[in-house]
Amino acid sequence: MLGQGRHTALALMSLLLLLWHEATPIEVPQDPKIQQDLKQPPTIVKQSVKDYIVDPRDNIIIECEAKGNPVPSFSWRRNGKFFNIGKDPRVTMRKRSGTLEIGFRSGGRPEDYEGEYQCFTSNDFGAALSNKILLRVSKAPLWPKEVLEPVVVTEGSPLVLPCNPPPGLPPPFTFWMNSAMTPIPQDKRVSMGLNGDLYFSNVVAQDAHTDYSCNARFLFTHTIQQKNPFTLKVLTKEPYNDTSYNATDPYGGRKVAESTPTFLSPSGSESSKMVLRDEQLLLECIAAGLPTPTIKWFKKGGDLPGHKVKFENFNKTLKIISVSEEDAGEYVCMANSHLGSIRHSISVQVKAAPYWLDKPTDLVLAPDENGRLVCRANGNPKPTIQWLINGQPIDSSPLNPSRQVLGDTIIFRSVQMGSSAVYQCNASNQHGYLLANAFVSILDMPPRMLGPKNQLIKVIENNRTFLDCPFFGSPLPELRWFKNGQGSGLDGGQYRVYINGTLEIKRARAEDEGTYTCVANSILGKAENQVRLEVKEQTRIVKFPEHQSAIRGSTARFNCKVKSDPSLPVTVTWTKDDKFLYLGWRLRKDDESLTIPNVNEGDEGTYTCTVKSEIDEDSASARLTVLEEASLNPSVSSALPPDRPDPPMDLDLSDPAARSVRLTWIPGNDHRSTITEFLVEFEEDRWEPGRWQNLSTYPGDLNSVILQLAPFVNYQFRVIAINSVGQSQPSSPSPRYKTSGAAPDVIPRGLRGWGSKKDNMEITWEPLLDLERNGQNLHYNVWWRRKDVGEEWSNMTTEGSKHIIHNTETYVPYEIKVQARNEFGPGPESNMVIGYSGEDKPTDAPTDLRVSKVDSTKANIHWKSVDPNSVQGEFKEYRLYYCRESSLVPGLMVSKENKTKGFYSTTPQPSSILSDLVPYSKYKMFIVVANSRFEGPPSNSVEFSTKEGVPDAPRFFRINRRSFDTIYLEWDKPLEPNGILTGYQLKYQTVNGSRVGRQQLETFLPNMTDFTLRLPDRSTRYKFLLSALTQVGAGEVYAEESPHFTNEAYIDQVDIATQGWFIGLMCAIALIILILLIVCFIKRSRGGKYPVSIKCLGGCCVTGFAKYLVRDKKDLPLDSVDQKDQDGSFDYQNGSSVPDRNENENRSLESSDEDNKPLQGSQTSLDGNVKESDDSLVDYGEGGDGQFNEDGSFIGQYTVKKDKDETEGNESSEATSPVNAIYSLA
Repeated sequence: MLGQGRHTALALMSLLLLLWHEATPIEVPQDPKIQQDLKQPPTIVKQSVKDYIVDPRDNIIIECEAKGNPVPSFSWRRNGKFFNIGKDPRVTMRKRSGTLEIGFRSGGRPEDYEGEYQCFTSNDFGAALSNKILLRVSKAPLWPKEVLEPVVVTEGSPLVLPCNPPPGLPPPFTFWMNSAMTPIPQDKRVSMGLNGDLYFSNVVAQDAHTDYSCNARFLFTHTIQQKNPFTLKVLTKEPYNDTSYNATDPYGGRKVAESTPTFLSPSGSESSKMVLRDEQLLLECIAAGLPTPTIKWFKKGGDLPGHKVKFENFNKTLKIISVSEEDAGEYVCMANSHLGSIRHSISVQVKAAPYWLDKPTDLVLAPDENGRLVCRANGNPKPTIQWLINGQPIDSSPLNPSRQVLGDTIIFRSVQMGSSAVYQCNASNQHGYLLANAFVSILDMPPRMLGPKNQLIKVIENNRTFLDCPFFGSPLPELRWFKNGQGSGLDGGQYRVYINGTLEIKRARAEDEGTYTCVANSILGKAENQVRLEVKEQTRIVKFPEHQSAIRGSTARFNCKVKSDPSLPVTVTWTKDDKFLYLGWRLRKDDESLTIPNVNEGDEGTYTCTVKSEIDEDSASARLTVLEEASLNPSVSSALPPDRPDPPMDLDLSDPAARSVRLTWIPGNDHRSTITEFLVEFEEDRWEPGRWQNLSTYPGDLNSVILQLAPFVNYQFRVIAINSVGQSQPSSPSPRYKTSGAAPDVIPRGLRGWGSKKDNMEITWEPLLDLERNGQNLHYNVWWRRKDVGEEWSNMTTEGSKHIIHNTETYVPYEIKVQARNEFGPGPESNMVIGYSGEDKPTDAPTDLRVSKVDSTKANIHWKSVDPNSVQGEFKEYRLYYCRESSLVPGLMVSKENKTKGFYSTTPQPSSILSDLVPYSKYKMFIVVANSRFEGPPSNSVEFSTKEGVPDAPRFFRINRRSFDTIYLEWDKPLEPNGILTGYQLKYQTVNGSRVGRQQLETFLPNMTDFTLRLPDRSTRYKFLLSALTQVGAGEVYAEESPHFTNEAYIDQVDIATQGWFIGLMCAIALIILILLIVCFIKRSRGGKYPVSIKCLGGCCVTGFAKYLVRDKKDLPLDSVDQKDQDGSFDYQNGSSVPDRNENENRSLESSDEDNKPLQGSQTSLDGNVKESDDSLVDYGEGGDGQFNEDGSFIGQYTVKKDKDETEGNESSEATSPVNAIYSLA
């Protein structure tokens, strides 16, 4: 009775497990932003093998690597006890890792560290364990010293030479050699057994040697140990002659007694063998006897598995690489000779260390979700399952009401935050164990989009298109797609939404262009992203280049006319023999062709035109063959290249049937390239007359085919031949052939039902294509009925592709189907589709809207849901309207902007988190329920205030330098103080390249917005960090650096008039101006007449004094020429009126062109030479030759002209006078 009750309980538990709703575990994407924010228990990613053998000559490294967030810490146990690494100077642990390194440079024996090690790694969310690592040091012991007596055996007798290698770790590999280091020859008679012994089925005289040596090779140390050699003496009854030996008669004709087969290994008639699953099975039978027996193998009760069994060592060893349970059984080896046979049975048992059937995997759940960990393992014997949590037996852990252990399964119900942990499953039996870590992480994360924002996707028309929208959230959000922000979610018809968020458009058309929005909703919020889809026309070559032959020296031209979408730029490139074609100066390319003038032999090849846009491309090729003029002669026509075939001829129709006809044609000339296929096209005169369409293609060796046709079409056909060069011209059309009508074969596509008004439902579908009509008078039968109410079908017939049902109830489901029919009868009915009538405004409002757990930026909101029937449409979301009414900061004005946030939830009492609120503010909100078209009435309004937070950054922060030793800092209060400002804090420190000084702190009252800092050194630079303060703490930091002294472009409000360099510059300018004024005044007071073209140094004579210099010869009477000089100047002492200033300036400008003419007043001699005038400039200088500077202006000293008698004796004294010195300066 007790057993029966236990079985009943287990059955009930199994039934509950089947009925229990389990949430799909959350798969966390490998997005760096997600992984950075994700808190997870540790996971071991690398560890040493369980049976770890190390080389004693190397340092010991025991690996243990793990990942987690926060970064996990590591510890070790050795032989079940805590291993204190810090107390052993030889043992170190790598940074950010648990890997141990044991070094022996300072001494020590590796054998002292043998034992069982286990790594523990943990963080705030749990602890994971490594396997138990058995560390052993490799050993290569020497062969024990022994004296081997000679082995004496009678010829024909069996013999076993024992090896008995030393027990190394791992076991050595054995082989037999002689003193010349040559392997002992082995064959059917002589071979080495699995234990390393050398077996002779029978001994021959030639076996007598003195150097049979067994060798053991140790893998880790790469050393070979050699056993002392055996000496083998063979006794023969008759004399032995080496020359008489041959392989067929090893006894040289001597009479040696034969013997029946016996087994050298194994002994007896039966034995047993145990092998573990997946290991290698080796069965051995070595027989003695003369002649040498042959070995055969059998398996009782069945055949040997031929695909797994291998025979080695001359059939003496049976080998199965990877053993499974079906390999267990009784194996028989039979030794056979002409004297008889013997058998040996080996009973093989296959046991199994534990192996996984269902290994536990990491489980990520959202709060209040259900899940389970499963740990199923098998083995022989059946393994026991033990659960641990964070390395401790789960039975001894604190009771967790959300967790239930049922044998190999742990069930979690309504998990809560804080219950993350790492669970270990240990499956063990007498042959081994398995240990698996699997963490359970409780994660709550609002929906977020992982892909790029506002991505633009360009696709080619009629292509299959995928719009990606990677997203994540915990709990897993529901994702829906919308087009242009309207309508219900896109799914069905030509749209398909995949579980990863990708939207498939099966065939992109122009009307599919637009903005697609993917929206991810969960109880924690909503996230959305947009993808802009543009459908482009295909880029294609409409005029292809054609194969051609050109005579050397002529011009070749390849066409490549392109048609593409006007909005897509395209590039056209040419290649020759698959290499980029360099045009150079000879070749010419335009938008539609490539021209090759003056063709030569190097131009021969295949030219390819490739046109590319950013999303597609097309290409076409043609071959150019360069010919000599002689090639035009028919006698050398065999040298011509292949060309397109001629069109087929003589099309004929036969074997007419309702939906088929036979078409026969005669192929045209293939022009040296075999025709590979024929393309049959058709044209019909009912729907699209004159338009030829592809019907089918056929192999090039056919010229008579049966065409499969559609009903009620008046066909005519034409054929195009195709070879390696290209297509032929189409053939002449065939006679017309009209097929008889039939009922439609096709079901109308795209059937759907939807409501355009609250009391109707529109049933729409795609009309049949013209060639699918199969007859005249096409119309459609439509059926509909309310779903699940048991009413009869209603139906009607229409010629259009839409039917509207009026006076329906609001948003009720209908079953609909459609069928096409024509004058020949009805076609097949469509599958039943569920449609819905129109939506209306929801009637109920959510109730009991309230908030809880309000902090500075978010609040938990709760409400009671509405009756689903009151939504009166497809439930879309609960839409929360909220507004920031005011700030609690006195005097701070805010803009009352209404915001919305959607929540998708079907639970009776939904709750969610409203985030991104402004701290220290008063909010007002209400919530409505929304379907795809309307919103319902608002709920009760709720007002709440957010708590004080940290302030925003100051509105601005400026650094001005008022002098070389002070810095003036100025800032303004934050736009959003997020609370009552208590002051400001300024942190600053000196910076010099990558070096920074000690940070200093200044605090200020809230009404202070400036600070002056005195610099210890004018070249000192500072980094400033300014933040505002509330009672909660410091807000966002505004960081600035002071400008470097040598790079300053400004010094704020510096009085330049107080700078020394400025005062010095102004004094120098004033002195220069004073000197020039004195020079000009003296020149004017001395007088003199100068042509207008004379340039005065310093610029003061050009327009001011040059025109009005007066003559100094006051004792001379004025001539008539002195009344007005020929150059237009007047004698200042004459008292005549001065000419108009503008007139004289004009003359001055004109006189500049006279510089190369004789001076005015000069006389010309009869021989044409210019005679110096009485009033030449030379007379006013010290010397007779005028001096000119580099620009051609006269720089001679302008001295006053006197009587020649005065001048002749005073030239030297006048040149040194102070006045002349001033003149020289002028």
